[in-house]
Amino acid sequence: MEPFVTSDTDNRALTKLRDRIADRWNELSKSERAVCSVLTAMSAERLLYASAAELGSQSRTSNATAVRTLQSLGYSGLSELKHEVAAPFSSSVAPDIRLRQRLEHVGQDLRQIQREVWAEAEELVQLGRGANNDERYSVAVNLIVHADTVFCYGLGASGIASEHLALRLRRIGVSTRRLATDGFRLADEVMSLGSRDLLVVFAPGRVTRDIEALLDQAQLVGASVLLITDELHEQLAPRVTASLTAPHTPTGLTAEGLAGILVSDVLVQAVSAVGPDTALRSSQLLNDLRARLGY
Repeated sequence: MEPFVTSDTDNRALTKLRDRIADRWNELSKSERAVCSVLTAMSAERLLYASAAELGSQSRTSNATAVRTLQSLGYSGLSELKHEVAAPFSSSVAPDIRLRQRLEHVGQDLRQIQREVWAEAEELVQLGRGANNDERYSVAVNLIVHADTVFCYGLGASGIASEHLALRLRRIGVSTRRLATDGFRLADEVMSLGSRDLLVVFAPGRVTRDIEALLDQAQLVGASVLLITDELHEQLAPRVTASLTAPHTPTGLTAEGLAGILVSDVLVQAVSAVGPDTALRSSQLLNDLRARLGY
């Protein structure tokens, strides 16, 4: 197997984990120490694919004890630790190497594959649920409600979440535009962005030239910007109006846009609740049009 980017020697999250274990060792119970011993012995790669049940089994405790131990160490749960460990993963390891590592870990057992995928999805949902408080959602909803047009942009796999948000907002009566191109043609699509519009950018962990240009244009015309990201809050904070967290897959087992889609669903339901009459009229119009089209 190719060397893993988050090896024991260069992964800051592992160093941080072991420092926390050392600092809190005297405060931990016997069972929590057993879990910590397993965590300390794990490589970064192994930890990314570990489940709470596996930690409990290896430490001869339980999955509940594993979760409680992580919380005693200052983490919200296993998913938060995994995301810290995986932070340098996507940017430093080529996609083909990540795929090979994933295949070697999961293997060919269909039952194991199912367990791994659903376990990661559950962890992402758990992490995403606690990542954004009501105040942050309220600010984002307010931006959408008061925008003349909502422009939605996402690069690559993040484009799925972007398209999902644009489609669902349109169905409840919000004027939206999906920025579906990049590079040269993106200039044509963003020309109409104005001061009363909102630009929603899905960018999990990387700022591209296109995103730089979009943020510059939004600032130039005075448009509001809502950033939906995993890692870029601090880096882009001075250039956006508001931001929401959509945890990124640490392993690639689940879809990159999964959390972004769920965050979008929260926004759409909240916007519908703010303007139920508009949402109902739009729904009726959509159904009428579908009926005339034979659906």
